[in-house]
Order: sequence, then C-alpha cells, then structure tokens
Amino acid sequence: MVGGGYSSLNSRYTDTQPALSGNGRYVALISNRSGHQEVALYDIQRNKFVVLPQLNRRRRLLESPSLSRSARYIVYLASDRGRPRVELYDRRTKRYQVLTSGGHGSIRNPSISLDGRYVAFESGRKGQWDIQVIDRGNQIDLDLPPGVRPVQPSQEQPQ
Repeated sequence: MVGGGYSSLNSRYTDTQPALSGNGRYVALISNRSGHQEVALYDIQRNKFVVLPQLNRRRRLLESPSLSRSARYIVYLASDRGRPRVELYDRRTKRYQVLTSGGHGSIRNPSISLDGRYVAFESGRKGQWDIQVIDRGNQIDLDLPPGVRPVQPSQEQPQ
C-alpha cells in the first residue's frame, strides 16, 4: 500500500492520471508502487503519501481519480472482472461506496464536484457517449471550507 515507505512524489514508479483537490493541497494518482495498480493520495503540504485504508484491493483495475475540495471524497473508476463502475471513497469514514451498477454499460472519466454532492461520468449505455450526473442528495456531509455552512434549498438563489 502506498504511504508506508514511499515519500517522494516523483520516482521510478509509474504514476499516471493526476487529479488535484479543489484546495490545491492533495494530488490523487494511479500508481504501481505496491506492485499492483492503485489509487494513491499525496499531501503536497506535508510531502508524503496519505494511507487510504480499505480503498485499494488486489485484482481490480483502478483509473481516473477525481477529488472533492479537501480530498475527503475520492471518486474513481474500478473494474472488477471486466465490469467498470464508479466508486466513491470517503476518507473520514474509510469506506467506499459503489455509485453505478452494470446498467450504465461502458463508463469512463468520473469527476466529483468540489463539495462532494455531484458525480458526473461518461456512459456508453445507448451506443454513444452521454453524460450522466448522480446527485448524492442534500443529506450527505458536504466537503465545505471550514466555517462555511451548507445552503438550504429554500435559500438557493436562481441563476
């Protein structure tokens, strides 16, 4: 697992698909530092990798990480036995959640909104690439800057 003995971001290992958090502190990437493909998270301020318990499991292909504002939420594409799906990892609870099932056909390029509420991805379900958006709901714990309170639906301003 990345985080134990590796402290340098640039190395002889294959690190690809970087994604920067909204606050600019973290970068997520796909790495083979542990001998298999995994999502790694690097803390730029502390110059070290962050341990992500329960996220990386063997025999899965992981790609296209995306981060919320403070990297509390990490969205990525996971392929297990050839079936791609969008998953979300919550660093606070140390749990992952499957956001899509087999009904989306081919999927690629997931991304998460800065507050962690919305996840968008490309879906090839209809024989062409369409954009799908998942609203995780207004009951989730949003990834907001310290001191900022969530806007209640009745307070939202029309655009």
